[in-house]
Amino acid sequence: MSIAVDVSRDDMRIALSEQRVRDIVRAVCRREHVSEALISVAFVRNSRMARMNREFLGHPGATDVITFELGGTPAESGVRTIVGDIYIAPDVARDNAREHGTGVRTELVRLIVHGTLHVLGYTHDEGAGRMHGDMWRRQERIVAAIA
Repeated sequence: MSIAVDVSRDDMRIALSEQRVRDIVRAVCRREHVSEALISVAFVRNSRMARMNREFLGHPGATDVITFELGGTPAESGVRTIVGDIYIAPDVARDNAREHGTGVRTELVRLIVHGTLHVLGYTHDEGAGRMHGDMWRRQERIVAAIA
């Protein structure tokens, strides 16, 4: 089993260690029976997130997490290697934590889990139904188990 996780912080302070971020991504992969993955997690400033949100999703302003599922590569053993990038805006995560009455660490864990599930191919509805779907329930079970 090889789950490689690269973490970058853009010289930002975040409430989780880089090792904890790697451990969270690996825990999600294990729970989802993924044994081969290359996943990067980048913590970025709101200005960069807003540019990405506008360029790739056509939405204004910074969002909390953007994920790119980059597909996968077949391995000799027949096991597909998952490849993806996760971008998280810690300042938006802090605002979300305050709004929802949760801690910043828990909100960051939630975003890492959410992004990892997207990389693994899970999707959800947009809007109000987003928090009632299968992916959200799966995400919250994982967050409760590892937070």
